[in-house]
Amino acid sequence: QVQLVESGGGLVQAGGSLRLSCAASGRTSDTSPTGWFRQAPGKDREFVAAFRLNGKITNYADSVKGRFTVSRDNAKNTVYLQMNSLNPEDTAVYYCASRRTLVISRSPEEYDFWGQGTQVTVSS
Repeated sequence: QVQLVESGGGLVQAGGSLRLSCAASGRTSDTSPTGWFRQAPGKDREFVAAFRLNGKITNYADSVKGRFTVSRDNAKNTVYLQMNSLNPEDTAVYYCASRRTLVISRSPEEYDFWGQGTQVTVSS
């Protein structure tokens, strides 16, 4: 089992930045894919970014490419999502997730472990 805990959400003005953290515990591995997803009210959960192998393999949604960056601190067993140039459309609950299969996926259904989520609100 893997336990994931997100933090770092909050309220920010448009154009601002936030860094989300996802602390992992349990049977974790730095080779396992980690994904970030978000869900806005009334919408499906959507893919944001994913990576594995310490960022050597990354995948970003077009809507965040160039603005968001994923990274990992192995010593802290923590994955980060740096979000810059935020806009109101980025407002959502953000989740991190991991999966046993060692392949990045954009589909939330293919992830095995989830955090509880952290709210990000971007004001205009």
